[in-house]
Amino acid sequence: MSSNTHPSVAQVGLVSLFITALVAAQVTASKVLSFGIPFELPLAGGALVLPGAALAYALTFFASDCYTELYGKRAAQVVVNVGFVMNFVLLLLVWSTIAAPVARNSPVAAGTFQQVLGASTGVVVGSLVAYLVSQNWDVLVFHRIRELTDGDALWLRNIGSTATSQLLDTVIFVTIAFVVFQGMPLDLAISLMVGQYVFKLLVAIVDTPFVYLVVGAVRSRESGAAEPTVAD
Repeated sequence: MSSNTHPSVAQVGLVSLFITALVAAQVTASKVLSFGIPFELPLAGGALVLPGAALAYALTFFASDCYTELYGKRAAQVVVNVGFVMNFVLLLLVWSTIAAPVARNSPVAAGTFQQVLGASTGVVVGSLVAYLVSQNWDVLVFHRIRELTDGDALWLRNIGSTATSQLLDTVIFVTIAFVVFQGMPLDLAISLMVGQYVFKLLVAIVDTPFVYLVVGAVRSRESGAAEPTVAD
């Protein structure tokens, strides 16, 4: 263990990736995407329908899983809960800009700016509740699987924690944002849940080698940095 108490490049980088992806997810959540697929999914049909934030939000789980593996459950929970507070900072900044007077020569009209960045109440409430539950669940499950496997099978805790937490996130977000606040019919909501969850699950599987790559590189670098050196 290094005696250096300063945060490493890896720590700063992973926290920055987490917060950047989180902010991107918040500002892209209201656009619903549809991707055609060459087969039929149960309840969803021949297309993946998902919020625009799906990829950005999936990256937050990649960052938090790497961070949990490298720095422990408590450190990861601090990042997750600080990220929750940063959601409110983002909302404050966006809505204060919406409320501010617009210049006559502004290239973006006030109404357009508000329509694009002023997420609806349902999207805000749904994303905040889903975030708080799913991200803390992800850290807890990741750590628990790590304990049960004595630190082996990184792939299992990465996929297992993300698969369960993303299921919670998807169901909570779609239910609150689209069913409760917008009155979306249940069949359409289920289709949205299936498309979003399948996409996130695929991302969790695809990003597993990158989790190994990041964790291995950081451990190799930090163990090298921890070796004793000759004092100046």
